[in-house]
Amino acid sequence: MIKIGIIGGSGLDNPDILKNPSEVVIDTRFGRPSSPLTCGAIAGIEVAILARHGRDHSIPPTKVNFRANIQALKDHGCTHILAATAVGSLRREIAPGHLVFPAQFIDHTRRRETTFFNDDVVVHTPMAEPFCPNLRRLLAETAGELGIAHHSDKTVITIEGPRFSTKAESHMFRAWNADVINMSTVPEVNLAREAKLHYAATAMSTDYDCWHEDEAPVTWEMILATMKANAEKVLNLFVATIPKIRQYDDVCKS
Repeated sequence: MIKIGIIGGSGLDNPDILKNPSEVVIDTRFGRPSSPLTCGAIAGIEVAILARHGRDHSIPPTKVNFRANIQALKDHGCTHILAATAVGSLRREIAPGHLVFPAQFIDHTRRRETTFFNDDVVVHTPMAEPFCPNLRRLLAETAGELGIAHHSDKTVITIEGPRFSTKAESHMFRAWNADVINMSTVPEVNLAREAKLHYAATAMSTDYDCWHEDEAPVTWEMILATMKANAEKVLNLFVATIPKIRQYDDVCKS
């Protein structure tokens, strides 16, 4: 049975999109997740929404308990995860307000628990295709139907944070062929793959990072303003995409 987890931030934990919403508090072997799950249904499909940084956005990127978040959705029975994240653009064509559906990631974090398998067993999880191709395709097709400007098959680089990049770093990431930058996709995506969950990210471009010298340097206030403007767009995308997921019964086998 398909059950969808939504991981988001400000404006993306609105229970009004769910039929018969309720709150579920879950403890996991890795501790409590960032928020209780807001559970309900969209088009007859069960959905659980989790706020990655807490409902009041009080948890900084390094302190997010990513293992507890993914484990909580797994324990709740989720089979697929749609994740929303704010990103800075490293490419001129990815303008603020555009959506990006990454196909690859680069891990530039330093202080995070990146695997479920630290202690009792060694597991080498294939990661050539970290984001579910079916979910990415459905999101892109639906964005096109809704007239939302979007980009597919891009690479996201995740940095530790909470600071933003220097200009030198931003240019270096561009040279590495990264297209967008954030502080949250890793280790969320690789943990989801370890847990054999279908995972796709919808990245909201909020700014041009600091490489684009024609634009003002990014600030947290700038990111919040663009995220709020994009929240309804992303919610509409998820609501329109979720019924289509029922068509696919592919199981993550590796």
